[in-house]
Amino acid sequence: MRKLFTLLLVLGFICSAAATTFAMTIKLGVVTKPGSAQNIVAEKFKELIEQQSNGEIKVKIFHSKSIGNETEILQQIQMNTVQMGVITGGPFDTFDPIVRVINYPFLFKDYEQVDRILDGSLGAQILKSLEGSNLKGLCFSENGFRNLTNSRRPVKGSKDIKGLKIRVMASALHKAIWQALGANPTPMPWPIYTELEQRVIDGQENPLWVMEVYKFYEIQKYMTLTRHVYSPHIDVASLIWWNKLDFKTKKMIQTTMYAAAVYQRQDNRSKNAQRLEFLKEKGFIIEDNPDIADLRSKVDGLKDMDLYKKPKVQALLVKIMAATK
Repeated sequence: MRKLFTLLLVLGFICSAAATTFAMTIKLGVVTKPGSAQNIVAEKFKELIEQQSNGEIKVKIFHSKSIGNETEILQQIQMNTVQMGVITGGPFDTFDPIVRVINYPFLFKDYEQVDRILDGSLGAQILKSLEGSNLKGLCFSENGFRNLTNSRRPVKGSKDIKGLKIRVMASALHKAIWQALGANPTPMPWPIYTELEQRVIDGQENPLWVMEVYKFYEIQKYMTLTRHVYSPHIDVASLIWWNKLDFKTKKMIQTTMYAAAVYQRQDNRSKNAQRLEFLKEKGFIIEDNPDIADLRSKVDGLKDMDLYKKPKVQALLVKIMAATK
């Protein structure tokens, strides 16, 4: 009887140890506050992965810049002090220049093109390339088509942009875009409400959800629907961490993150018409028919700049430009 009791104790210890081995907590970083596009992806991923793993995998979301700006979050993911992140495409600029291809101005016509390319083989090349920076690219969720707001004057074309001090992300490409359009681009980490309110900067450029969630209608007067860049979020993991996971866990994380990304994209797009009406009601003066041909002509030379000189970057840009014609 004593031997049987001892055996049961040992088996119980082994089972307990096994359960501990397979349980994990994923630290996931986003720079934005709850209700934002990044957070919607993160929260849906948390819901799905915890459900499908029967609680063996937990997700702790660090939001609202609590662990740093997006560049700092990416650095922590590289080192595996944070395992995952939902990060705007722009800050990847300094980690892998291939991401500049997605952010090329006036590249995508509509969401159908976006999904076909980013969910396809061309998007997969970008995700795979990130491994060279110790990042595992999982999939693309959505920030959205970016539009310009400012507090100084209506903007119809490039002549109206000239001299405006516009906040941009820490991205060489985004800075080059606004220099080409005649603005004074000012790289600045998120959030920027105080800087806009105090007129440290004249304006900013972001998708519609940002103007709503961050209440920019309180401090900005003019909006122009430029749709100058489609801005994705890249949902990434630490490659150090990823390589230690078993196949089943990798597959579960990959599929649930993609499901969360698709959910968020659909949610974001379904709300844009309502957002635009809301922003009008709140007092934004909206230019919905800017001179896109004029704006496009100012940035057309960017494809020949050093930003796109690396052979793999140039090759992919040519392929995506051909696919979006």
